[in-house]
Amino acid sequence: MRLDGRRESNNVEDRRGMSGGAKAGIGGIGGIILIAIMTFLGGGDLGDVINNVAEQGMTEQVATDGSYTPSAEEEELASFTKKVLASTEDIWTRVFQEQGLGEYRAPTLVLCSGHVNTACGAAQMEQVGPFYCSGDEKLYIDLSFMSSMQQQFGTAGDFAYAYVVAHEVGHHVQHLMGHLHQRNKYFPNETENQTSVRTELQADFLAGVWGYNENKIFSSLEDGDIEEAIAIAAQIGDDRLQKRYQGRVDEDAFTHGSAKQRQKWLYKGLSSGKVSDGNTYAVPYNDL
Repeated sequence: MRLDGRRESNNVEDRRGMSGGAKAGIGGIGGIILIAIMTFLGGGDLGDVINNVAEQGMTEQVATDGSYTPSAEEEELASFTKKVLASTEDIWTRVFQEQGLGEYRAPTLVLCSGHVNTACGAAQMEQVGPFYCSGDEKLYIDLSFMSSMQQQFGTAGDFAYAYVVAHEVGHHVQHLMGHLHQRNKYFPNETENQTSVRTELQADFLAGVWGYNENKIFSSLEDGDIEEAIAIAAQIGDDRLQKRYQGRVDEDAFTHGSAKQRQKWLYKGLSSGKVSDGNTYAVPYNDL
């Protein structure tokens, strides 16, 4: 992905090398729920999950000893991430105006590690991965996860990294449109898991919408970029993660969608570029 010469976002808080020392976290969450949010793209309902297990309270986040020094590789990844965030700001501001969605309000990116305190509660980054909290409209990302994607999922690359950011920004877009944490008016009797799948698939779609418009305006995508994103979307499908971590697939426990579904909706966004084409809430569940 070509972002050379592009600006970096100023909507960034750098908390690397700081520790919340929090009493509460999500370490106690077991089973498939933990597997789901460890996929790194679980931002849609993660705020509620963290909040439910963080009732013991939070402590102030403080610097450890002031000696944290990021590696050159990490600084390069931080710069790239800030450029992707800046791109989402530019693209979504334009898309909101052109597609009649009102005024776009940009989220803040928090670069962090270890324990982090959020408006949604306290979280331990190595357990939850990148996530979005609608309570403070912030994206929380530990860059070490980005750099280990190849080892964890067998695929990586600039556009795969960008997809991580764009998906979480997709949850912010859902928040602005009033889709997060709302009962599905089209199918009000479905399970929470089914609604969660719809939310995550729409965030995948919105990441694709960003990619479509980014490339349309700046011609930033290179050969193989789309394939990178599609490949990582498949690797984090609930079916593949369940098979990997528990040896079997339980569709009733899906929270993010299957590999095929995640690929489908990401690609649909990359092909369409129109927010109106991605109402995952109105589609019969078996047709997602």
